[in-house]
Amino acid sequence: MTVYADLHVHTTNSDGTLVLADLPAAARRAGVRVVAVTDHDRVHPDLDAPFVGRDGVTVVHGIELRVRPTDGEEVDVLGYGVEPTPALRAELDRIQADRVRRGRAIVERVEARLGVELDIEVREGTGRPHVARAVVAHPDSGYDEVQAVFDDLIADDGPCYVARDVPSFERGVSLLRESCRLVGLAHPFRYDDPAAALALTRDLDAVERYYPYGREVDPTPIERAIEAFDLVPTGGSDAHGTELGLAGLSRAEFDRVRRRLGMPESQGSGVRDA
Repeated sequence: MTVYADLHVHTTNSDGTLVLADLPAAARRAGVRVVAVTDHDRVHPDLDAPFVGRDGVTVVHGIELRVRPTDGEEVDVLGYGVEPTPALRAELDRIQADRVRRGRAIVERVEARLGVELDIEVREGTGRPHVARAVVAHPDSGYDEVQAVFDDLIADDGPCYVARDVPSFERGVSLLRESCRLVGLAHPFRYDDPAAALALTRDLDAVERYYPYGREVDPTPIERAIEAFDLVPTGGSDAHGTELGLAGLSRAEFDRVRRRLGMPESQGSGVRDA
């Protein structure tokens, strides 16, 4: 399937390496016409509308927010068509302050364990990928792959892991509903208990149907949730680098998302620039 809309992309505003100014060129290389910027726990300061045209590519302003259900593991929720309310901005400021605290604590643990001093500035938006890249970049760390750093040191059960303070599922979804035009569950099969994660979609608008898990998955549970809760299917590559279009929606599939976002058909074709 040709990916027309990649609705899960990260930039340097959080833990991606793609600069917003370079996004249109990256999209064109992949043949993608619509891209959603969904940075972790942050709205992008250079996107001041729910969707804009940039050099022939439609950019949807989105966000990926980590939330904690009452029972079970934390999940990620995607909001599309962001117009942040003061309440959402206040919560994101609180989360980012905690990210700085957490980032510094992880760096300290990694440095102590490896006996090195990492070249990293912990700031708002800093996440574990930043730390992993800094470890790989250090000549004396003993690591040359980001995934190995996660596996050995900073994964959720790793010796250098530090937990984050995230909002409850109910509060996070409420804040996103007030600020976004479409709210959905991200990557259901990345969780230890996909069934429990999919059960949460009864309170959402959408679910990520297409995602590059790196393995074959049976989409039947997602299809059942879509039918049971009348969900909008979304999809994206979860790009943290510059390669887009690894997963996403066809033009026909994106049309339902476009209508929910209130996006004119010409804008959804990526032809009208702001």
